[in-house]
Amino acid sequence: MGESTGEVIQQRGLWFEELRTGVVYKHSPGRTIGEADNTLFSTLTMNPQSLHLDAAFSETTEFGERLVNSLLTMSVLVGLSVAQLTQGTIVANLGFGDTRFPAPVRHGDTIYGETVILDKRLSASRPGQGIVKFEHTARNQHGAVVAVVIRSTLMRCRPAPEGQPADDSPKWDAE
Repeated sequence: MGESTGEVIQQRGLWFEELRTGVVYKHSPGRTIGEADNTLFSTLTMNPQSLHLDAAFSETTEFGERLVNSLLTMSVLVGLSVAQLTQGTIVANLGFGDTRFPAPVRHGDTIYGETVILDKRLSASRPGQGIVKFEHTARNQHGAVVAVVIRSTLMRCRPAPEGQPADDSPKWDAE
């Protein structure tokens, strides 16, 4: 076992200042969604939609099989971005805007996420925080887009170094 240097590195998302508009952040690993995931999510959220739970009914639809609940797809997509972008640096989700599901997700599909920062600005009413608009996109294992979600969040600005007073008007480069 190696000797510890006493240094600690903690995983975190990016501070407001580190998020760059127009950059594509690719998230890894992907997530394969199974039948049990879909059944559990649908029943936990009180969504008895036959298209998600009833194999016999779903066989009679244009899809020919059960589909993954689109809200599960959206939740996994946002979750894929957390470790890279918002772990410990988000204050709150402010809202979800335009959301699209251009192709269905089926049991056994693996979804991969990527995020583009559409816009960001410092909060006028909350010093040390900023508002960021994310565009999250999910693709299946074949590269087809299966979900696009616009999300607004309140993010923390980088804290002042220890021993220095906090600056209520953080400096950052405008893009």
